[in-house]
Amino acid sequence: MKLELRHLEAVCRIAEAGSLSRAAKRLGVSQPALSAQLRRIERVAGGELFLRGRHGVEPTPLGEFVLRKARLVLGEMDALAAGARAIAPHPSLRLGCILLVLVDRLLGELERVLADQDIHVTVEHSATTLTRQLGAGRYDAVLYGEVNDYEVPLPQGITARTLIPKEPFCVRLSATHPLAGRERIALAELAGEPWMMLVEDDDGGPEALVAACAKAGFTPLLRHRVTDRKMHYDLIAAGRAISLSQPTAPTTEGTVLRPLVGDPVTGRIRIAWNRAAVSARQAELLYRAAAHAYLTNVDNNSFHRAWWDARPELHPTLDDPEP
Repeated sequence: MKLELRHLEAVCRIAEAGSLSRAAKRLGVSQPALSAQLRRIERVAGGELFLRGRHGVEPTPLGEFVLRKARLVLGEMDALAAGARAIAPHPSLRLGCILLVLVDRLLGELERVLADQDIHVTVEHSATTLTRQLGAGRYDAVLYGEVNDYEVPLPQGITARTLIPKEPFCVRLSATHPLAGRERIALAELAGEPWMMLVEDDDGGPEALVAACAKAGFTPLLRHRVTDRKMHYDLIAAGRAISLSQPTAPTTEGTVLRPLVGDPVTGRIRIAWNRAAVSARQAELLYRAAAHAYLTNVDNNSFHRAWWDARPELHPTLDDPEP
């Protein structure tokens, strides 16, 4: 076997994540598959690249050497791809997004502010997949979320800007749930409830929920993972699950949204773009389009409108005229 770029990327992701399980999630593969791949890479390299311990993995001296070389090679490949795009730029703006609430209104806003450009929007389930594809040249820009202190790793040559620095996640539950009549719900009151998560939660969400629940005195039951939005809502309406939700999400038949006491889980929304593919003007217009799409949804829930109005420092910067 010869080492390929995907092998070098795997080694770098393992080092960045600090564990095989987290690296596997970011790479979109299973942990056994990544472990087997690492063993093959180590056979080619001539020895162990990582020491496994109770708290994760750490690179060996050989691993440090391979990592230095891998980062150099991957950096050169990124520079090659960026240079090629600069010479022959893609005629359309290719935007990748995770399934944020604002995406429903974003395309209309983009067509308004970038009326002279073709726009292709693709929704992915994984924030890490988005940023990897951005680095590989599939997307020119991406829109994604992060939860609590988690930061999605970005490739070289990428610029990122925070759109919404903080929003408090709320809980979506059945309209017939015993707590549905409350104005606010303490997280501890949800002990024993089955939680629904996304299939690819690599934005820090599951870890943030587990940590918040542990602080509240219980371990959450992360039972369901679905990608279909209607099925997601139907299961909640039937009383079979609850889920975290952005506070800008609309209510749906049979469900209610309620804020959590103390805002134990918060998110932020960011935009990242390849400087070789997206001009400063385009980046600013993309930021404005996403901001307007977000602001349109603030009134979906009165509790979030009150929270939002009390924190003007979190609002997107839209004072200057459009460029």
